[in-house]
Amino acid sequence: MAPLHGTFLWNELATTDPAVCETFFREVLGWTARPVGDDGRYTVWLAGEHEAGGMLKMEGPAWEGVAPHWMSYIAVDDVDTAAARAAEHGGEIKAAPFDVPGLGRICVIADPTGAVVALMTPAA
Repeated sequence: MAPLHGTFLWNELATTDPAVCETFFREVLGWTARPVGDDGRYTVWLAGEHEAGGMLKMEGPAWEGVAPHWMSYIAVDDVDTAAARAAEHGGEIKAAPFDVPGLGRICVIADPTGAVVALMTPAA
C-alpha cells in the first residue's frame, strides 16, 4: 500500500558522529541500529522489530556548515509538482527534486517561516 499523500513517511538523523548517537538513542529510547549498505554511512533505527527512522553520517563538502539535525519526510504523489507549489506559495526550494535509486524522488523545502522539511514520492 502506497503512503498517503501529505502524511509523514520517515524521520532521519543527519549527524557527524553516528557512534555517539547510536549509544545515546539506545540508552534513551531503547533503539537498536542496523547498518544498511556497504559504505557504513546509513543506519536504520529499530524500536523492537519496527523501523523507527534512519541515521545518515554527514561527511564531505555538501555538509560543510550544516549542523546535525533531524529531517522529516512527507509523502507526496508528485515531488516535482509539490516543490513547484511550495515555491509558488512563499516557500523556498532548498534541494531541487532528485532521485534516490530504489527509494524514490526527494526534494527539500522551507516553508515561509524557514522551517525545513523533505518531500518524497516513494519508488513503486
